[in-house]
Amino acid sequence: MSAPAADSAASPIARLLQAAVPAVFVVMWASGFAGARLGLPYAPPLTLLFLRFAIVVAVVLPISLVTRAPWPRGWRLRGHVAVVGLLMHSAYLGGVYCAIAAGVPSGISALIVGLQPLLTAAVVGPFLGERVTKLQWLGLAIGLAGVALVLLDKLHFDHAQSWGVVLAFGGLLSVTAATLYQKRFCSHVDLRTGAVIQYSAASLVLLPLALALGWGPIEWTGELIFAMAWLVLVLSLGAVSIFYLLIRKGAASRVTSLFYLTPPVAALLGWIIFGERLGPVALFGMALTACGVALVMRRSVRWRWGRS
Repeated sequence: MSAPAADSAASPIARLLQAAVPAVFVVMWASGFAGARLGLPYAPPLTLLFLRFAIVVAVVLPISLVTRAPWPRGWRLRGHVAVVGLLMHSAYLGGVYCAIAAGVPSGISALIVGLQPLLTAAVVGPFLGERVTKLQWLGLAIGLAGVALVLLDKLHFDHAQSWGVVLAFGGLLSVTAATLYQKRFCSHVDLRTGAVIQYSAASLVLLPLALALGWGPIEWTGELIFAMAWLVLVLSLGAVSIFYLLIRKGAASRVTSLFYLTPPVAALLGWIIFGERLGPVALFGMALTACGVALVMRRSVRWRWGRS
């Protein structure tokens, strides 16, 4: 008779942990901007990404083999997983990193990628059959306005950086496509073996591009080593895995609305770590963004972590 009581006592803690997962994801994902800023001065963008992905494969492959993680059945499903890896890691991150390396301010890049929730909501109905309500559309619009306010004093670029802006928009299209593709075809793939396939595919594509565009120079400073460790452990292994879990357990349009919180949190981390300016308009934008995300998420406060 004591087991049900224990389960009842543990359930509030479990619910609290489940509710905290989206917040943890946002902080981890936003920290990637700081990690990129630390690492990019010491290595070309595609070289940095290739090394990051190769290290992930070197870490996750032995774990998958030792734990006997199930591999996707059939080459068709494995191909779907590889496509997600190419879209999410090679195209999205490659576009954003190259845009920043081309001189596009991080505020512009963040705002462009911040369009993802609206773009996802626009195509999620026909592709996945999910319904986006009028209130959720309002929340998406409010969230975008809040992101724009947070980044208002950083929204500037010259015509010489136009190619970088195009790359950032390419990253936006890629991460949106990866989100929908993952939800449609790969949502039940084991995260360990899925990561091996995804990052291997991304590495195979990035290696010839990095060699063709210039592999080096690479300065193995303490900042680069710390940035690489952070990007591998916190972003590639942590944040991406949580993102896929959220997609598996919730509607794609609601999950991607969390990306609205990434630029404000990134700006807050920039203020804490790099001493970047954070004025009252930006603080108001953060509050507005949070309100917009709350409207989108209000019907999915509890993530279904039981059976998928």
